[in-house]
Parts: sequence; structure tokens; C-alpha cells
Amino acid sequence: METTQNVFSGLVNEFSKLLNKLGLAWWVEVKTNNPRCTYYFGPFTSANEANTAKTGYIEDLEQEGAQGIAVAVRRCKPETLTVEEASPSLPGSLSGQLH
Repeated sequence: METTQNVFSGLVNEFSKLLNKLGLAWWVEVKTNNPRCTYYFGPFTSANEANTAKTGYIEDLEQEGAQGIAVAVRRCKPETLTVEEASPSLPGSLSGQLH
């Protein structure tokens, strides 16, 4: 027999999924400069819940060596949970130039 806590957790999880489908869920958005990535963690049912969880995500990324970390908690509906961004090309670089 399931405990009350397990039932409650299941209901919260389903509610989070519904909010996400509607674009109303809260997400932790973490951008890093090195590597140049944007990570999304969630969905959460409230901004408070997301704010509480964000510390663990930041610590994990720091342990993996990520640098230049910026964090935002916001409502969104990310299509991809990890977005790798190309490094901007340097002016005057030889990339893509064949003579």
C-alpha cells in the first residue's frame, strides 16, 4: 500500500506536468560561459520550489568545472533541457576561410 507521502508526490508530479503543458510551470534556467550552455531544470509548481532546488544544480555544475554561472527562475516551456551554444567567432579568425 502506498504511503500518503508517495501519493502526494505523485499528485504534485502530475500537476507539474500539467502546468508545464500549459506553459505555466517554473524552471531553473542556468547559463554558463564555459562551457557556453543553457541548462533547464524542472518543472516546478512554484517559484519558491524552484528557488529551493537551484542551489543543488549550481553546486553540481561547479563540481563539473562550469564557469560564469548565471541563474534565473522563470516560467517557460523549454523544448530542450540542455542547449549548447556555439562560441562566437573571433573577428579576423581563419575559421571557414580557405584560400
